[in-house]
Amino acid sequence: MKSKYFDEWRAKYETMPGAKKYPHVFSPITIGKLEIPNRVKYAATEDNLNTHDGFITKEDIAYMAARAKGVAGGICTMQGVTTDETRKGQGYLGQACAADRKFLPGLTEMANAIKGEKAVSNYQLMHCGRVGGHWAGVAEGPSAIPQRLRLFEPVEEMSHARVIQCIDEHAFAAEIGVEAGFEIMEISGIVGYLLSNFLNTYTNRRTDEFGGDLEARFKFVGDIIRKVKSVIPDDMPLIIRLCAWEQLDDVDGNTMEESLQTYLMAAEAGVDSISITVGWQESTVPVISRDVDKGSWLWVPKKAKEFGLKVPVSMAYRLFEAEMADKAIADGVIDYWENCRPQIADPHMPLKFLEGREEDIRWCVACNVCLARLFRDAPMTCYINPTCAHESQPDWYPENVHTDDPKDVWVVGAGVSGLEAAWTAAERGHNVTVFDKNAEPGGTLLDARQAPYNDYELYEVTTNFGMAQCQKRDVEFKFNTEVTADMIADELPDAVVIATGADYVKPEGWEGDNIISLHEAINDLKPMGDNVVIWGNKKPAIGCALALAKKGKKVTIVGEERSAGKDINPSFRWRYNIFLAQNGVKAYNDATIKEIGDGQVIVRYYDGVKFPVKADTIVYAERESNNALREACQENGIEFRLIGDAAIPRGVSGAVHDGYKTGLRI
Repeated sequence: MKSKYFDEWRAKYETMPGAKKYPHVFSPITIGKLEIPNRVKYAATEDNLNTHDGFITKEDIAYMAARAKGVAGGICTMQGVTTDETRKGQGYLGQACAADRKFLPGLTEMANAIKGEKAVSNYQLMHCGRVGGHWAGVAEGPSAIPQRLRLFEPVEEMSHARVIQCIDEHAFAAEIGVEAGFEIMEISGIVGYLLSNFLNTYTNRRTDEFGGDLEARFKFVGDIIRKVKSVIPDDMPLIIRLCAWEQLDDVDGNTMEESLQTYLMAAEAGVDSISITVGWQESTVPVISRDVDKGSWLWVPKKAKEFGLKVPVSMAYRLFEAEMADKAIADGVIDYWENCRPQIADPHMPLKFLEGREEDIRWCVACNVCLARLFRDAPMTCYINPTCAHESQPDWYPENVHTDDPKDVWVVGAGVSGLEAAWTAAERGHNVTVFDKNAEPGGTLLDARQAPYNDYELYEVTTNFGMAQCQKRDVEFKFNTEVTADMIADELPDAVVIATGADYVKPEGWEGDNIISLHEAINDLKPMGDNVVIWGNKKPAIGCALALAKKGKKVTIVGEERSAGKDINPSFRWRYNIFLAQNGVKAYNDATIKEIGDGQVIVRYYDGVKFPVKADTIVYAERESNNALREACQENGIEFRLIGDAAIPRGVSGAVHDGYKTGLRI
């Protein structure tokens, strides 16, 4: 059976460049009995945009509709719905609910919104297990195994009767999805949610028929599959998301072979496809962060197929690029391409591949700010996409707010915030000129891209995107040009955006040839000794420390903040602390450099304790805003905006959002 818009999309692909460039991604696939025009799937993710009692909102409808448009005829999955009225399975405050027919109207509207963009609508059942219970104050699972992550609720063991009830609840919620008009049914059993809790030896210590050997631990999952299968139409595909490798070896979790065996069991129980994942939220090994190379996990679905799995498989983790996905499909490693965070960063990403507009893609930088927000019960946002979660607000998009009073706008600084402000203002109709004292764009990221663990992605994503958007809108660039107060007074532009960033400032009284800036250190512009002390413990200092450590330097960080990486989002900060330890970097936090001597510095802790640290070279990495042009604008009565690090030194996300909002408001 063909999906509703199958023939229409197949005809469109004939004329679109991406279908020729990525012929496997944009080829049809049959899942169960449903034929789908391409092999793109937007994976379910929570967004916390719904009401706290589980009702769908217009904000969530708009968010999902944008992603549905982006899959260009492929599969679009709404966020997982919680299935129980107790709300012990509700893992996110804004999670949609399907435990009662009162939720049917909103779910119907969601299905219609997805289908309205001519995508194939996918509905997911998701009981969050030991990751749930935010409203109830307690989570539930097969056994009462304490949480390793403090932000989650305590876990209580489900009674036998509760387990049976939970199976029935999944079936009832599935019926709601069918009534709402969804075309595919999906069950989530990943990252530490309830189904994975039953499968795992670490979290399942039961002694009834739902615990014991692998077959017994699978019974709960198998019963849900069969029960759901019995209530959905025969021609409705059933997908399940299961973990292929939990990465819980440190607590004696399942082996990879055991997890792959559950794939075969799921297929035998009746699923038509499996979405392959790696790792739990409790895993101590990185899975989806930026330090993991793109495409790193493709060996996992390959192993699953070698293990004997016959149903179609998809995978998402660190698989951001159509070229990479196309090859994986061609090689038979995966059958269709699943993505989640890339379409948080750019909801239209697959469509832009299809249309040949790859330069217009806002690439995900795998920072996990989206996850950090969700785990802290905040609405979805994105590090580099300022429109994320604002899809229901037309005036959040520059093409909808063209100015009737075009101005000559100077943007001083071609870093992240400057480029973002420039193209947004130009889209609105202003005449924009960008100045930068450097020979190339990038600002602070020219230094940051030298840091290891794929930090170059930050530079490439933001700078390449910003330049492409500016060039399309005829923004004029003047590099190797430092704007002065006299220039502003002579030319009198209508508005000035001060995006001059921040400077590394040498502390007062520090003198000596062995004292250099982060810019000089990370770019090898000055000679350095073997023992390097870096003053500062925020992200720039950490990146510099890791870069120097990779070059064989013995590096020590000293900083006034109580913990290193205060300006790094919480879901990524822990990785940098591990990197520091792995590379032998010693960090003294809540401390200061009291004295500089011959071959050493004297460090003083917050409590007054002093001690020497070897230092052949001292690098200052603390930053202060460069906003010197503000007075010139004020004196000449010129509208001006301070953005990015020129307002206050921050990370890339603050710069992107500052620049975009400024471009909307000039």
